Amino acid sequence: MTSAKSITRSAPSSVQATAIVSSLLTVQTQGRGFTDLTSEVVKFVAEARARDGALTLFIRHTSASLTIQENADPSVLVDLTTALARLAPENVPWTHDTEGPDDMPAHIKTMLTGPSLQVPVVNGKLALGTWQAIYLIEHRARPHRREVVLQFIGSNEQTPK
Repeated sequence: MTSAKSITRSAPSSVQATAIVSSLLTVQTQGRGFTDLTSEVVKFVAEARARDGALTLFIRHTSASLTIQENADPSVLVDLTTALARLAPENVPWTHDTEGPDDMPAHIKTMLTGPSLQVPVVNGKLALGTWQAIYLIEHRARPHRREVVLQFIGSNEQTPK
């Protein structure tokens, strides 16, 4: 059990949501693996003049997904790829196999990792931790063109009139 003295919380803050800003991010993957989207998402937040609110990312596919993971040690991504391959191997006689042996495992991996993320935006910055990055995970062996919807909902700095 955790004692109350080891937990702290800042005072609540409140903003009125005055903006909904959306964009479509198109990513050409190189095949199975992780693509870091963080810098493109940071650019979107800046262009949206986002101040405080929530950023939603949604991938429009069923064989690729999104995740937030460590960005400091590349071996983490290697081990995650290995773990996903063990959870949904290609060498199983899947019923859904018309698109190749990597397709059904890709659907399973997407179900496990998810099609969407939500990241708080505080004072105009993504509230990611020091070692966190936003990744698209391509679960198919061959390259694909993937689409990620970015949508900020919250307050933003108004364009000067």
